[in-house]
Amino acid sequence: MLNLANKLQNLLDRSRHLDFLAPLLLRAYLAPIFWMAGSQKLFAFEQTVNWFGNPDWGLGMPFPTLMAALATGTELAGAVLLTLGLATRWVCIPLLVTMVVAALTVHWNNGWLAIASGEGLFATERTLGAIERLNRAKTILQEHGNYAWLTENGPFVVLNNGIEFAATYFIMVLTLLFSGAGKYVSLDYWIAKRWRKH
Repeated sequence: MLNLANKLQNLLDRSRHLDFLAPLLLRAYLAPIFWMAGSQKLFAFEQTVNWFGNPDWGLGMPFPTLMAALATGTELAGAVLLTLGLATRWVCIPLLVTMVVAALTVHWNNGWLAIASGEGLFATERTLGAIERLNRAKTILQEHGNYAWLTENGPFVVLNNGIEFAATYFIMVLTLLFSGAGKYVSLDYWIAKRWRKH
């Protein structure tokens, strides 16, 4: 048994030449997410500033124009740099700050779940109430609408808007902060190979 375990471990050890795939896939996954988030803020910048600054229906943050510009710029620049694998570890720092700010100011009061659920470890009174309303909405749509057509591309859900996605993106970005962009398919790798002395 020990012999088999050693052989399997040796096989895993020989796969290290593929270790560039994990950071590459993290970058490929995160870049469009940050691009879409930054683009939405940019193309509705006045509304973004209002949302950042308004204490009644927004975040109530000080210096809303500056904060909105920093968030927008960080997400757009982050998307471009992650795509290129350029200054990856450096751009992870403001992206991490953005994720922390988003988690604390936008998502924290909603709990963990991004999508409301009526069961499981992270279900709360809030998500249980959302499921009750969702079931009522489904009943209304089944009685008075073409429910099969409405749901043919996916079921209805209630967005809970908890910290789940922000926390997940934080962990992914933190991984890139420590691993870097990876070998071969990043400008960081080729720049370091050409100009950096270790």
